[in-house]
Amino acid sequence: MELTETHVKSLLAKLPQLKTEIQKVIVGQEHILDELLVAFLAGGHALLEGVPGLAKTLLVKTMSQALHLSFRRIQFTPDLMPTDIIGTEILEEDHATGKRFFKFNKGPLFANIILADEINRTPPKTQSALLEAMQEFEVTYGGQTYPLDKPFFILATQNPIEQAGTYPLPEAQLDRFLLLIQIGYPTEQEEFAILNRTTGTTKATVNPVITAEEIQQAQALVRQVSVSDDLVRYVSLLIRATRPDTSTYSYVKEWVRWGAGPRAGQALILTAKARALLKGRYAVIMEDIHAMAAPVLRHRVLMNFKAEAEGITSDKATEELIRLIERPKV
Repeated sequence: MELTETHVKSLLAKLPQLKTEIQKVIVGQEHILDELLVAFLAGGHALLEGVPGLAKTLLVKTMSQALHLSFRRIQFTPDLMPTDIIGTEILEEDHATGKRFFKFNKGPLFANIILADEINRTPPKTQSALLEAMQEFEVTYGGQTYPLDKPFFILATQNPIEQAGTYPLPEAQLDRFLLLIQIGYPTEQEEFAILNRTTGTTKATVNPVITAEEIQQAQALVRQVSVSDDLVRYVSLLIRATRPDTSTYSYVKEWVRWGAGPRAGQALILTAKARALLKGRYAVIMEDIHAMAAPVLRHRVLMNFKAEAEGITSDKATEELIRLIERPKV
C-alpha cells in the first residue's frame, strides 16, 4: 500500500506519542528510549546492558504495552533448552481414525516482541537457538520452516558485572543485534522522581498507540530516507578504519583485536535513517551517524587484552576514529 502525505504525517506523529506513553512509567533515560525506538524502526534487535535495578525489563514490558503487539518474556536460565524457546513436536492422536501423528507445538518465540531476560545466563546451545530467528525471521524444526510473526523484535538484557555462572554471547550472535544499548545510573533528579513515583499507590496506565501494520509501514518508510553518497562513503571509511590489519591509524593497530564487518556499515546507515525519521527529517545528516556509531560498533569492535587492561573501550576507539577521520565537506 502506497502511503499518502497525510498518512505519512499521521504515522510520524505517533512516534512521539509512543515515547510519551513509555515515559509514563520510565523516568529519564531519554537517549536510551531514542536508541530503542531507532532499533525498532530499523527492524532490528537490541541488547540492553546494565547493572541490576535500572528498569531494563520494565522498559521492554512498558514498550510492549504501548504497542498493539503480542509479547512474550523468556527468562533465560542455565537449564533452558532450545526446544523451550522455539517449540517441540508432540504426539497426537486423530480420534476419528485412531492414527497418531506429530504436531509442532510453537514455543514462546512466536510473538512480535520477545524479552530475552538475562540472556547470558543460558548455555551457548540455547543462545544459538535464536540465531535463525534473528536473521531470517523464521524457525526450522524437523525439516519444516515456520515463519515468525511480523514485526519481530528481540530485546535481550544482560548484567555486565555478575559473571559467575554466565555464558558470554558468541561474537556471531552479538553481530546480529543491531544495537548494544548501555543503561547507566539515573541523575539525582531522575532518582528522586523514581523513588517518589514507585513507592506510592498511583499506577500509570500505558495505552497502545500504534498497530502492527503501522509499524511495518514506518519500517518501510525508514528505508526511503535519503542519505548522500558522501555520507555513505564516510561510513565505509569509519567501518574499514576499525580493522587493525587494514587500518592506517596506529590507535587501532595498538588497541583493537578485531574490527567491524560489513553488517556494521549496514546497521549504521539504517539506524541513522531511523534516527532522522524519529527527529522528523527525511534525510540523514552527520549528527545521525555520529549519534548511532557507538551503539552500533561497541559490540562489533573487539579490544585486545592490552586495551582491556588499560581500560580502553570500543566506545573510546570509535570516538577517536570519529575525531581522526576527515568528514565530507558538504
